[in-house]
Amino acid sequence: MISGPIEVLNYSYFEEDFPDTFRTAMTIRSEIAERGWERVVAFQTRNPMHRAHEELCRMAMEDLSADGVLIHMLLGKLKPGDIPADVRDASIRKMVDLYFPPNTVMVTGYGFDMLYAGPREAVLHAVFRQNAGCTHLIVGRDHAGVGSYYGGFDAQTIFDEEVPEGALALEIYRADHTAFSKKLERVVMMRDAPDHSPEDFVLLSGTKVREMLGQGIAPPPEFSRPEVAEILMAYYQEIDGTA
Repeated sequence: MISGPIEVLNYSYFEEDFPDTFRTAMTIRSEIAERGWERVVAFQTRNPMHRAHEELCRMAMEDLSADGVLIHMLLGKLKPGDIPADVRDASIRKMVDLYFPPNTVMVTGYGFDMLYAGPREAVLHAVFRQNAGCTHLIVGRDHAGVGSYYGGFDAQTIFDEEVPEGALALEIYRADHTAFSKKLERVVMMRDAPDHSPEDFVLLSGTKVREMLGQGIAPPPEFSRPEVAEILMAYYQEIDGTA
């Protein structure tokens, strides 16, 4: 075992490539204190945020009576086909600027590669956000999963079955799959709409959305904010050589 003071020599490329977004846990804690927030819910993301993600943050804030949301995006390596961090950053900031009240959201990022380790990575994500001063972490369906390798809600049950009681000060906000309800004309958690059939929801696969964006077709506004879709369309058309 080794102990003693820790000196960080550098933060790899994250500090230089993402000066407006990369923050250490200590810096985030300081900003939370400056804002006067006491209850803070964290949202982990490696993707741009569509309408369901946006509303999930609002639901969590309302249900938890939180002062604010920390949108904490991963800035490291992803799997092939995922949106690069700079494009994701721009789209998330646009959404926050246009659709959230002032002083309710912090957009930051951390220097870490996605592991796709499912439940265990969810616990690691919880530790990260606890260190950053958050009181809650949103854990949704297939958090940090890949394909169908993990069970849909394994990343939630691990906190009940394997994490000892009291080991974390942070609490988990358990979220179901969210989608836009045509019946209710708003985003809902699907578990809260037992009278709905699949046809009552606006559901688009990631592949379908990428195809639409690459063709310069904006996904329906029930799925994605038009200003966000515009940023993503420009990116996909650029990589397809059509821009």
